[in-house]
Amino acid sequence: MKKSIFTLAVALGVMSASALAQDFVKVADGHFERGGKPYYYVGTNFWYGAILASEGQGGDRARLAKELDELKANGMDNLRILVGSDGQRGVKTKVEPTLQIAPGVYNDTILAGLDYLLAEMGKRDMVAVLYLNNSWEWSGGYGFYLEHAGAGKAPRPNEEGYPAYMSFASQFAANDAAHQLFYDYVRFIVSRTNRYTGKKYVDDPAIMSWQVGNEPRAFSDEAKAPFAKWLSETTKLIRSLDSRHLISLGSEGSWGCEGDMALYEKICSDPNVDYMNIHLWPYNWGWARARHLRADIKRACDNTKAYIDSHLDVSARLRKPLVMEEFGFPRDGFSFSKEAKTTVRDDYYDYVFGLIYNARRGGGLFAGCNFWGWGGLAEPEHDDWQVGDPYTGDPAQEAQGLNSVFSSDKSTLQVISKWNKKLR
Repeated sequence: MKKSIFTLAVALGVMSASALAQDFVKVADGHFERGGKPYYYVGTNFWYGAILASEGQGGDRARLAKELDELKANGMDNLRILVGSDGQRGVKTKVEPTLQIAPGVYNDTILAGLDYLLAEMGKRDMVAVLYLNNSWEWSGGYGFYLEHAGAGKAPRPNEEGYPAYMSFASQFAANDAAHQLFYDYVRFIVSRTNRYTGKKYVDDPAIMSWQVGNEPRAFSDEAKAPFAKWLSETTKLIRSLDSRHLISLGSEGSWGCEGDMALYEKICSDPNVDYMNIHLWPYNWGWARARHLRADIKRACDNTKAYIDSHLDVSARLRKPLVMEEFGFPRDGFSFSKEAKTTVRDDYYDYVFGLIYNARRGGGLFAGCNFWGWGGLAEPEHDDWQVGDPYTGDPAQEAQGLNSVFSSDKSTLQVISKWNKKLR
């Protein structure tokens, strides 16, 4: 029988199976490890990465290479990325081009972009957190699956308001037909082989984690039980397909569990969930007022720490690391302009990153963060994103430049680089 190159390499001592396994981020006794060392990090959200890496609409591989190099140079080796958007194109406030046009019908240009992105990240020793679904409208997600399961047309929040959308989306937790469509998608993506590297996704250390979705929510008290059941079924499916990578939920924490910490602990206690997530938005949650950002910075920091600490209590009981994988803070004066200063944001970031460093020094469970989000070299053309505009850290439903960190934000990059150097 012909032996594989891997088997021969191990036999000859060129590499060991254990050395290869160390390339994967793993969890041991509540802590991330990478390459046999503790792994604490400051990363970012790069949701549009697969689109930027494509050769179709929105693709720009030259920009991608420059931005990956810049991210890496500033210590940001951990990127949280949307696998792909769902549904028809031409829908205002939704990301396009879409990956899944209809259930099981895929845009190969975006699949190639995802392959290329992972290949380029692998060259730079970077890792991706790939999220597969979204409870919100901006990439399809819940609404897409419900529509194709026969639940009717999903309301558009920009037209009918978020209460109408959330009421509709609350059906997802108990809709088995919608779940089955999603599970087919999960099987398709997780079982892929990268056309550029020849690696199966399940064997690629450039992937840190599969994530169920962006901010999965029950959206009602009645949906809590089926919501928890759906999450458990999804993580079980992912684990059956991939035994090597970490699995996470993408939860906001108690904020995304209808304020129910018991529900949050329940979904995180799933044995197939390797680490815990929270999201945090000081402005959106009323901790920092648009015209009083400097005056409110202390309250924002104090409330941030209290929110993190309350979830660290759960983390300690479950012995799982905690990542604040999504958070943002406006530019000075609540401006969308790249020319506006970021002094208050810089101070807020400095505070958050310092909490991770303190955890690193003390062996704590607050293991990392991904700020929202990376805007890089983009030059926003409109306050509201339009087809053909460059992608920023702000998706199509948000004002362009609202929470983006651009390559020109040198003071912010200095803060990020400083803390990443300390964390290594």
